[in-house]
Formats: sequence, C-alpha cells, structure tokens
Amino acid sequence: MSVMYVGEALVLEGNDLPNVAHIDLVIGPKDGPVGEAFANALARQSQGHTNLLAVISPNIPAKPATVMITKVTLKGSKQVMQMFGPAQAAVARAVVDSVVEGVIPKDKAEEWCIVCGVFIDPNANDNKKIYKNNYEATKLAIRRALQQKPTIDEIIAQKETKHPFE
Repeated sequence: MSVMYVGEALVLEGNDLPNVAHIDLVIGPKDGPVGEAFANALARQSQGHTNLLAVISPNIPAKPATVMITKVTLKGSKQVMQMFGPAQAAVARAVVDSVVEGVIPKDKAEEWCIVCGVFIDPNANDNKKIYKNNYEATKLAIRRALQQKPTIDEIIAQKETKHPFE
C-alpha cells in the first residue's frame, strides 16, 4: 500500500500579511501518488506557475527531492525572484534540516519526495521575512504531516476557531 502524508502550516508575524508563509505539502514514496504528483509538477508547467526544485544553492538540491508549486500566479520579476530566492532556499533548508533532526528518516531521503505548495503574496516586501516564515512553515508542515497532526479529535475540538482571513 502506498503512503502519502499531508501537512499544512501558516506562519505570520504580527500583522505582517504581505510576508505571510502558507505551506501545503505531501510527502511519501517516489513510487506512490506523491511520486506521480512530483513528476507531473515538473512536467506540466504553465505561465505564471513555474514549478521548481527546492535547492539550498545551485547544484545542491534538497533530499528528499522537493518540487515547489506556486499557489498564486507569479506576476512580475520581483515575485519570481522571491520564489526562486528566499522561498526556494528556505524550503530546501527546512527539508534538509528535517532530515538532520530525524523528523524525516534519513533512510527515506532517496526513497521519498515532497510536493510543496508555496504562497508568495504579490505585496511581499522583505526577503528575510519571506525566508524565515517559509522555513518555519515548511518545517512545521513536514512535522505535522509525518506525525499525522492535527488528529481528527484535535480538529473537532477546534472547529469553531476563527480563520485569520475571515
């Protein structure tokens, strides 16, 4: 049976909405549904939605291999550079640090892959905050995915919680 873990995290400091990070991801074996989604994400590009591998720096990719999916249409070079710069480095380092810390088992680094949806607000204006927030959100989403958190009981107990963007 194939395994697919699902994680989500939002990181926002105070009311700094333009630099919010919201990560949705799936992680699992390359020979399962996550691997299929990974390959499709790289093979099926569209204007304004350039999917890219998460790399720490050129020629140093994250392991497990991670493809970043843009959750909004990228409009203009500033937003593209934020995705290909601080967001890309943050996601890659968060993945590798999750291996180092034992959240992702090291023996799965070659067997698994990650599909990671990344949100970059068109009004984002601080590359350091983009990096920090996406790093924290990616680590949290991975941890939640692999710990299968929150549980259904935790969700039911908090179902009346107000969404911050309501």
